[in-house]
Amino acid sequence: MDTQTEVTAQDGFGSIDAAEWDALSNPEGGVPPDPFTTHRFLHALEVSRSTGGRSGWQARPLTASVGGRMIAAAPLYLKSHSQGEYIFDFNWADAYERAGGQYYPKIQIAVPFTPATGRRFLTLPGFEETGRSALMQGALALAEQNNLSSVHTTFCTAEEAEAGIELGLMPRASQQFHWQNRNYAGFEAFLSDLSSRKRKNIRKEREGAQAFGGTIHALTGSDLKPEHWDAFWHFYQDTGRRKWGSPYLTRAFFDEIHRTMADDILLVMAEREGRWVAGALNFIGRDTLFGRYWGSTEHHPFLHFELCYYQAMDFAIAHGIPHVEAGAQGEHKLARGYLPTETHSLHWIADPAFRRAVAQYLEAERAAVDEEIEVLTSYGPFRRDRGEAED
Repeated sequence: MDTQTEVTAQDGFGSIDAAEWDALSNPEGGVPPDPFTTHRFLHALEVSRSTGGRSGWQARPLTASVGGRMIAAAPLYLKSHSQGEYIFDFNWADAYERAGGQYYPKIQIAVPFTPATGRRFLTLPGFEETGRSALMQGALALAEQNNLSSVHTTFCTAEEAEAGIELGLMPRASQQFHWQNRNYAGFEAFLSDLSSRKRKNIRKEREGAQAFGGTIHALTGSDLKPEHWDAFWHFYQDTGRRKWGSPYLTRAFFDEIHRTMADDILLVMAEREGRWVAGALNFIGRDTLFGRYWGSTEHHPFLHFELCYYQAMDFAIAHGIPHVEAGAQGEHKLARGYLPTETHSLHWIADPAFRRAVAQYLEAERAAVDEEIEVLTSYGPFRRDRGEAED
């Protein structure tokens, strides 16, 4: 590490100037590549008590400075469990502790509760290599100084994964389902890329969803109102209880992002007989629309697919957004045009013997993930022959 580079673990995002942080997360200005690494999103998690306290996520953002100027930063957390990460290491923790070790606390460089790919090592232009290296080595030094078991960087970019490998970190491959906007003029142009059977299925689903007896609203910016968040909170609580046991985010988080992030949000809401009955929350990036949460108080056939997937595609097509990420898991996304895509993480284990065991596991896992992506892609809905007759 450059001896002139000072790396510091800060007390939280409230102690960091928002403009200084965002000069690293979004140096080009305008719509951020990834709204989750903006100061406003990470600070919203903190001030709403979604992180901190007893959440198991203690924010210690890592900053690197040269001559008093911040050149790089990373969203670093001390974790007392492995929940809310979506790159699972529960088995590692269990094996380590059964062998007599203490796995927690550990270091997690990530966006809490957010399985979305983006830069985890934020740098000023011109300081990419220096800043990234300083942050990676600073995180390892922090772990060693505090006798912590491990350091994990999840949903990083492919470029960051390669840089981490060069520094001796262990790469891990996973997969999600992402949709690619091939400059479609409209949704029907997307459908024309699909096999006849898949086209018919999607048209049937959209027709069924639209027949739920109400109206679908795509809301962003000033169209978002407190009443929408009141309703969405109920949707989110229901989904959270069923999937995680208890919701990760607090009610105050939604109030905070309404105040600070309205232009970063697409909220798709279904209204029936004057009541909100379902909703899907998306975040808008420069090149990607990120689907995050869904919930409902009424069941209507295909409404989930319409709000979460097809409305996101419509918005991406209308606004020229090249990609849609629909979150973690879900092979049902494949039939709807979302193809398997490799995601990346980096890991460091302090104990040499355990590190070797994890490295062997990751090598075998990578081969399995590669095979799974290949097999799933072959079952995708797209036409093998673009000359196939359309209906």
